[in-house]
Amino acid sequence: MENIRYKAFIVEETSDKTFSHAVKDMTTKDLPQGDILIRVNYSSLNYKDALSASGNRGVTRKYPHTPGIDAAGIVEQSQVPGFKKGDPVIVTSYDLGMNTAGGFGQYIRVPADWVVPLPKGLSLEQSMILGTAGFTAAMSVKGLISGVTPAQGPILVTGATGGVGSLACAILIKLEYTVDAISGKPDTLFLEGLGVREVISRDAFLEKTDPPILKPKWAGVIDTVGGDILATAIKSTDYRGIVTCCGNVASPNLPINVFPFILRGVSLLGIDSQHCPMPLRQTVWKHLSTDWKPDALESMSTRVSLEELSPSIGQILKGQLKGRTLVDMG
Repeated sequence: MENIRYKAFIVEETSDKTFSHAVKDMTTKDLPQGDILIRVNYSSLNYKDALSASGNRGVTRKYPHTPGIDAAGIVEQSQVPGFKKGDPVIVTSYDLGMNTAGGFGQYIRVPADWVVPLPKGLSLEQSMILGTAGFTAAMSVKGLISGVTPAQGPILVTGATGGVGSLACAILIKLEYTVDAISGKPDTLFLEGLGVREVISRDAFLEKTDPPILKPKWAGVIDTVGGDILATAIKSTDYRGIVTCCGNVASPNLPINVFPFILRGVSLLGIDSQHCPMPLRQTVWKHLSTDWKPDALESMSTRVSLEELSPSIGQILKGQLKGRTLVDMG
């Protein structure tokens, strides 16, 4: 096979056990073995990418490493009959960007069963504005709407200015649900622009957390942060409501009792997008390219180049980013 030169965002561990990152020249012979070589057009920045870029061993075990759990591009070489050179494709989840060189490189090589054909109705750029965050949001929405209709009442979305939260808001509003949102950021214009009914500050939401059960306010909840916020949301969910859980940025612990579950019949649904079976994965991507595709998707993202990634990584770790960060691989 031809050995192709390309640029990648490389994270390295220094002699004093700190981590640095820079854009460097690589060749495709440096990539792992796999069925399909893909020329990456776009990636996106996720919280897990920032952890990998910071040397978090729970995400990435060995360095040097190229993060990027999302990639969208064009098949360059294929060793399987299901894909051919020139096919537009998406790769998210599995081990991409964790311990396998990821989408912050202009080329990736991956197993065929990680690859999803780009659905009609999405451009490569749009697919990465969505990325893992949009896919996780859609998985959460799918779980919630299985038992909660718009007529039953408003839906609460936590961590709503982040990637998963903001896209969950946009999808729910597209499906004609009334959405309230929790945010730790003082600027509410971003969420109001999406159509959110009420933006609740994180501090105000957590003012009353001690009672074992609270007044029911929401028919369902999409939680992206965990911890006390998730516990309070569960306590505030109405009879037979559904709460989905997909994140732990606030805390992996859940300080909750059984009363919301045994007195109101609340259901808590865990969302795992990393190992989602391929048939379900394709179904969710089809929804994202058609009836669940958020309006004005491009307005929810900020575009950066590989060279501009470092400041964005610092911002996402501090919770300072809104919406999605699209990485244009040039």
